[in-house]
Amino acid sequence: MTLSYSCKPFAQLSIDELYAILRLRQEVFIVEQSCPYLDADGKDIKGYHLMGVDENKGLHGYTRLLPEGVYYSGYTSIGRVINSTTVRGKGYGKELMQLSIMKIKELYPDYPIKIGAQAYLKKFYESFGFVDIGIPYLEDGIPHIIMILV
Repeated sequence: MTLSYSCKPFAQLSIDELYAILRLRQEVFIVEQSCPYLDADGKDIKGYHLMGVDENKGLHGYTRLLPEGVYYSGYTSIGRVINSTTVRGKGYGKELMQLSIMKIKELYPDYPIKIGAQAYLKKFYESFGFVDIGIPYLEDGIPHIIMILV
């Protein structure tokens, strides 16, 4: 399987793209991880949406790229990082993060990146240069950490 990537602001997403994004986020974050929460947090409309799509099988990778101040003051943010179960363990997560970092730096070059990462993914994010700044927290019962990339 090969994924092709595109990145669009919210206003340019088609109805089918938006539906696929919301479905994938709900499948993983709400159903698979058993975390009932309001995914539609109002931030989607302010950011860009990086999508990894297989033309025959749909959306398999996704991140939300937010400008400075939407989530963190003084930082941009990459969030809702997700791969479908179909592509996990095949290197698409690394590809998705590399592209997300490149794209957010292209869109917002004057700001460092801050993320709230699930704690078990610390080494994954460190492999891209993110540093844990020592602020652990629980979000929907899942341990998270704050990480930055300058």
